[in-house]
Amino acid sequence: MTAFALVCPPYYSHLRLFEAVAAELSGRGHDVHFIVNGGAGEMIGPLGRGIFVHEVDGQPREELGGMLARAAGGGTPFSVLRTVRDSARLTDDLCRGMPRLCRELRIGAIIGDQMEPAAGLVAAHLGLPLVSLASALPVHDDARVPLPFLGWSYDPSDEGLKRNRGGVVVAGLLLSRQRKTIARWAQLFELKERASLSDCLSQICQISQLVESFDFPRSASAIRHGVGPIRGQADEEQPLAIRRSADRPLVFASFGTLQGHRLGLFRRIAKACRLVGADCVIAHCGGLSESEAGTIDAAFVTDFVAQRAMLAEADVCVTHAGMNTALDALEAGKPMLAIPMAFDQPGIAARIVHHGVGERLTRGHLSVRNIARCLERLLTQASFRDNARRIGRDIAISGGVTLAADIIEAALSNARGARAVEGQDHHGRH
Repeated sequence: MTAFALVCPPYYSHLRLFEAVAAELSGRGHDVHFIVNGGAGEMIGPLGRGIFVHEVDGQPREELGGMLARAAGGGTPFSVLRTVRDSARLTDDLCRGMPRLCRELRIGAIIGDQMEPAAGLVAAHLGLPLVSLASALPVHDDARVPLPFLGWSYDPSDEGLKRNRGGVVVAGLLLSRQRKTIARWAQLFELKERASLSDCLSQICQISQLVESFDFPRSASAIRHGVGPIRGQADEEQPLAIRRSADRPLVFASFGTLQGHRLGLFRRIAKACRLVGADCVIAHCGGLSESEAGTIDAAFVTDFVAQRAMLAEADVCVTHAGMNTALDALEAGKPMLAIPMAFDQPGIAARIVHHGVGERLTRGHLSVRNIARCLERLLTQASFRDNARRIGRDIAISGGVTLAADIIEAALSNARGARAVEGQDHHGRH
């Protein structure tokens, strides 16, 4: 059995995914150790036997809360730069504290979120096998595919490839703080030169939640695996207390845990639903106070709802295009109105449009009338629903957390076998 270190940024959606992987690996007899930034331990839910949490020294919980609030600020260039700066500080703390913890805990392998370069840096420093797990859109180098945080369409023409190269240049400027942090720790760890997230990814196993039918076309790779939604048992079927009207369509709107404070936008969505004769259910995920939520003229407004059960009832999902909500909507066969705000959401929204499973509205185009027009098309044009159902069938048989754990165990077994062969060859030469 292996002692795993799990490393990911302190965002709730990322932690939920890693909790699911932790529970699956623990159930197979492995020890699992979350190694997280200071203050993030309390964000991790109840843990089963064989799962432990360790915090590295660094930011206090209050400062971590400030970082999360800044991350929720949106996708403007200034907010991106703030988030990059904050992320670099978190990476610094992990690189400083992880090596000692990994040695003390006798860690045998690291599973790292693709968005946290410390996992790859420390794994290389300690000579440990690394598995890269993408909670968001995967960070794979592919000249035909725009970077995850860009809302560009798929265009493999010469013009499209040139555009994508330009995006990489701009990203290098925006991510300069992160690149400097990666390069500095690579030097301190006496590693070969590294300067980007992709330089810190596993060379033996990269796992994402995407299914092939929802991604842009990519070059084939033996180490990249799409396994579908990675969920824990608590995320499985839950009852729904809400019952829909038999003679009115139902729209479900949610912007996840970081963007649930968008009161004005929720109001416009509710008004647009009334214009098209639909009921609206809004889940603000704790982003609004009770008095603020009371100002939204929707059929039902709540903090949290059993999302998969809700989507089974709804006809359309209005979403920030977060990975989990998008996959849940597709699994339910429901079209989406994507309103991307930050992170990889523009890239997911681009895939929603590319595959004909929904429409997209961006900043500056979020009037009640524009929202209503999109909802009208999504409710009446069957192609959106048919395309969503087609991809949903792929998601239903994708394997999820069970397949992810199978792949992780197989990758580590193969890596150990390769090392054993190398050791024998080395011994034979001497």
